[in-house]
Amino acid sequence: MTSPAKPCCTPAQDRRDTQSAAGPLRQTGAVPDLDWRPLSGGAFLMGNPEQGRFAGDGEGPQREVSVSPFAIAAHTVTNDQFAAFVAETGHVTQAERDGWSSVFHMLLSPLEKRKVRQVPRETPWWYPVEGASWTRPEGPQSSVGDRSDHPVVHVSWDDAQAYCGWAGVQLPSEAQWEYAARGGVEAALYPWGDELTPGGDHRCNIWQGRFPTLNTAEDGHLGTAPAIAYAPNGFGLYNAVGNVWQWCADDFSPDYHRITASHDPLNGTGGDVKSMRGGSFLCHSSYCDRYRCAARTGNDRRTSTGNIGFRVIATF
Repeated sequence: MTSPAKPCCTPAQDRRDTQSAAGPLRQTGAVPDLDWRPLSGGAFLMGNPEQGRFAGDGEGPQREVSVSPFAIAAHTVTNDQFAAFVAETGHVTQAERDGWSSVFHMLLSPLEKRKVRQVPRETPWWYPVEGASWTRPEGPQSSVGDRSDHPVVHVSWDDAQAYCGWAGVQLPSEAQWEYAARGGVEAALYPWGDELTPGGDHRCNIWQGRFPTLNTAEDGHLGTAPAIAYAPNGFGLYNAVGNVWQWCADDFSPDYHRITASHDPLNGTGGDVKSMRGGSFLCHSSYCDRYRCAARTGNDRRTSTGNIGFRVIATF
């Protein structure tokens, strides 16, 4: 199993002793409006001209890659959209089958914190909370009642694939994701350019303060933000970086640039460790600056946490 150099702001969870859910039947009703952004494709500079902070991430070297035309959803799949899928198919997520999922410590009530007996050694800010799932993001006493327009979280790669099978869509490849995230801004650090907060304007939902104990929430959010928060990039994508990690179709490998083609690259589909892109509301420059266009990491396909979601594509 190939893992990134450092677990970043998601715990390295291995659920290889659990079973994946059977894929649901294809939807018979109307697919929720996914607000497509058709993209013409073409060549772009992918990756980082330097190695990046974490050598095991395999961000570099920068190279020219091309992608065929495709359409991508303007935002990550929301709680409302995922609820429509569950209502029709009865899908039970990995977290629900396991009976627990990982919640960031500052989002937990004192009662829920007291129930937790052990936390991951490498990422002690993550608490394994019994009863946490996509419908109850912070445990049994929480709900998504006022977060219908927020990205769905606590979904594994397998859960995302089940949704895709129902809706007749796909997870983006890493190349498709990065092409879309860049929004036509060539070789920039972020979807809008090289300055994180141009003119003092926050463009994404990440951590401000001292990670992992002080978040000033200067961008307006301690946890997730609505899926269409902040200004979209040049291709009309909201929250291309920050807010929640986005699962990609590829198997993760630090040697991605060596083992994939230059046109429509895709690194396998059968491995246990899958690529994720975009960073999340927990990313901070002092620890994890993976809210850049070229940044990448991976996690076990069965992992679910309160900062992992997904965005979908359609091909022509």
